[in-house]
Amino acid sequence: MMGEELGASLLEADEPPAVRIENPQGKAPFLLTADHAGRLIPRVLGNLGLNEAELRRHIAWDIGIAGVTTRLAVMLNATAILQTYSRLVIDCNRQPHLPNAFPAVSEATAIPGNQGLSEAGKQARRAAIFEPYHREIAQAIAARGAARPIYVAMHSFTPVYLGRARPMHVAVLYNRNPHLSRRLAALLRAEGDLNVSENEPYQVSDETDFGVPVHAERAGLDYLEIEIRQDLIENEAEQTDWAVRLARLLPAAAELDRGG
Repeated sequence: MMGEELGASLLEADEPPAVRIENPQGKAPFLLTADHAGRLIPRVLGNLGLNEAELRRHIAWDIGIAGVTTRLAVMLNATAILQTYSRLVIDCNRQPHLPNAFPAVSEATAIPGNQGLSEAGKQARRAAIFEPYHREIAQAIAARGAARPIYVAMHSFTPVYLGRARPMHVAVLYNRNPHLSRRLAALLRAEGDLNVSENEPYQVSDETDFGVPVHAERAGLDYLEIEIRQDLIENEAEQTDWAVRLARLLPAAAELDRGG
């Protein structure tokens, strides 16, 4: 674990970068983000004390959301920014000064590599992964200038959490600025085949989230946060189906929101 005291060099030169950008020249008004798209772990951290089966579970990443997001970026001609490392290393949708950015326990699973993590170790992870990812998002927003993007946070959720089933197929989350999310929720319900929830199984707040409060709400951007149940996007065909659906509904929600 000593290697993580080295700051940004936590990632060796031959390891993948923390950020993956799809369709950087996309012209659509949407900016897609996926905070939990990947499950990589820096080599110096080993496997955080977990076996491969644990690292394939939802505790490590948002299963299926990378496939939906990259397909949706193509269909919309939108830019997508995806974070490639496991949220068990550092959760890029948490305030980095809070303990839940480096979970010692996720669901009911202890994360040995996060037990007693030093401040220097936390800073190394933040410098190597969190900051490059959020810097790319901030730069993408700034590059739009007056053509302010609609911020779309893409997530997925587990169908069972601590033994409790979650019946909803998809959820939209919001905090201070709910109108666009509510438009999308109404359109999703109108599809006729979906159980749609709002602010369930999660809610957005300054204490529990980073992307929407910091990038969207502080800047006054319109935004959507979408959660899709993971067993509905496990394979490429399902991911494509959801991308097709959202590529149809997101522009419709934005048009309704403008009074079209």
